[in-house]
Amino acid sequence: MKKTPRTFDSKSSTPILECQVCENPRLKKIMFLGYMRPVSTMRSVNEELKEESFYPTELAYCPKCHLAQITHIVDPKILFLPEYVYTSSTTKVLRDNFKELYNECSSIITLKASDLIVDIGSNDGNLLINFKTNHKVLGVTPEQIGKLAIKKGVPTIIDFFNDKTADIIREKYGKAKVATATNVFAHIEKVHDVIKNIKKILEPSGVFISESHYLLPLLKNLQYDTIYHEHLRYYSLHSLSYLLNMHGLEIFHVKEIPTHGGSIRVYAARKGIYKVKSSVHKILNKEINTVTNIDAFTKFKNRVMLSKLKLYTLLYPIKKRGQKIYGISAPARSTTFISYTGLDEEILDCVIEVAGSQKIGKYIPGTKIPVFDESKLISRQPEYALLLSWHIAYELMPKLKQKGFKGDFIVPLPQPHIVKNKQVKIS
Repeated sequence: MKKTPRTFDSKSSTPILECQVCENPRLKKIMFLGYMRPVSTMRSVNEELKEESFYPTELAYCPKCHLAQITHIVDPKILFLPEYVYTSSTTKVLRDNFKELYNECSSIITLKASDLIVDIGSNDGNLLINFKTNHKVLGVTPEQIGKLAIKKGVPTIIDFFNDKTADIIREKYGKAKVATATNVFAHIEKVHDVIKNIKKILEPSGVFISESHYLLPLLKNLQYDTIYHEHLRYYSLHSLSYLLNMHGLEIFHVKEIPTHGGSIRVYAARKGIYKVKSSVHKILNKEINTVTNIDAFTKFKNRVMLSKLKLYTLLYPIKKRGQKIYGISAPARSTTFISYTGLDEEILDCVIEVAGSQKIGKYIPGTKIPVFDESKLISRQPEYALLLSWHIAYELMPKLKQKGFKGDFIVPLPQPHIVKNKQVKIS
């Protein structure tokens, strides 16, 4: 089998020697997932093979502030390319989530038409479009995808959120009533600088709303596939409270949300501005003896290993019969899953994406598994469809069956299993 050459580029990655939040040097190493390509670096199928850099992917835990985190930071200029292929608006779950966020935010915070809402990591404006009609909005994103937001009428600074952009916001646009960071608050390296700059752009009574992949369902549902270089930190409410409290911010409302297989939405403001809701105490109590206990991480590591072995016992007879398996969708998490399990183009024939996806015509990072338009799933009818977006498997299966797919489905996590097409009901 032909494999892509691997090199470890030490000049572009930095080992983490102490906790990113509390600077505790005694981090506990949990599990090593191998050397991986950044999930956004997708080569064109027409491109010749060439040497590529792979980076260590390892999860660690801080017993002091309870933060889970990776052990190596890759240069963000490598991770977040100008041509970054992810667009949040193509995901209905996220569109619905941001509509709900706006409604909830409006019910909790008194917002005026003159109030400024700033979204950090705004991508194509998917979140701010919900605020745009009734409030002033501003996005900040380093990728050229921000030009799509501008075309939608969402003013956007195409740059990283840092001291410079925070000063531009404050001086040119004024202070914000609300600053949001959804699925990006765990991505930015110097988290204390991020919070300082968020406080810099917020009004005295301003609110910071973050959404991050939640550590509790990550452990419970074996979502190791969400561990990759863009995700520097994996928050629990305990670790978030510790972090924000260091900067004089108080969490006053929390909500568990379904995005990305289980996320946590947190509202924070300067201490004493808002009354702390019961949701905060409820979730803190829920986390006791799970994300605050090293034993939970040890059990997680063992369960991940066993799930990998079980996947291969399921795939072996399928490939022995010469049957085809197509992957369904190419989210960022699929790179970790495919890399850790060792799938290649001889096991997973291809991956299909929805029409219009910028990932079509490219390879899954670090592999020669091509990404095709979803029409090929129907025209070629493979025997099996492996759901790489397995966290929404029971939403995907009826839709694929309705479109005409006649094969069976493989749900790879938390426990690999096959769902027969005839068992799937179209609602």
